[in-house]
Amino acid sequence: MCLAIPAKITHRDGDEATVDLQGSTLKISTLLTPEADQGDWVLVHAGFAITQLDEAEARETWEYLREAIGDDVAGELGEQPPKEEPG
Repeated sequence: MCLAIPAKITHRDGDEATVDLQGSTLKISTLLTPEADQGDWVLVHAGFAITQLDEAEARETWEYLREAIGDDVAGELGEQPPKEEPG
C-alpha cells in the first residue's frame, strides 16, 4: 500500500522545495507539480509532490490519518520489546 501525505511548501528553489509535515521538514522534488509554490499544499509521495490540494483537503486528510493511527497505535510504536535475560 502506498500513502501520500499532505504538506505545505515553505520554500521553493527551482525543482526542489522544502515542505512542512506537521512540524517536520523535508526536501522534495516538484518536477511533477511545477505550478506549486511557497504557501501551497501538496501531496507528497516518495519524495515528490504528486499533486496540489487546497488547505481544507489537506487538513481533512491529516484528521483521517490521526484517526487511523490513533493513540493505541502511537503508544505501541513507542514501546520497546522486553529484553531477554541471558540464561
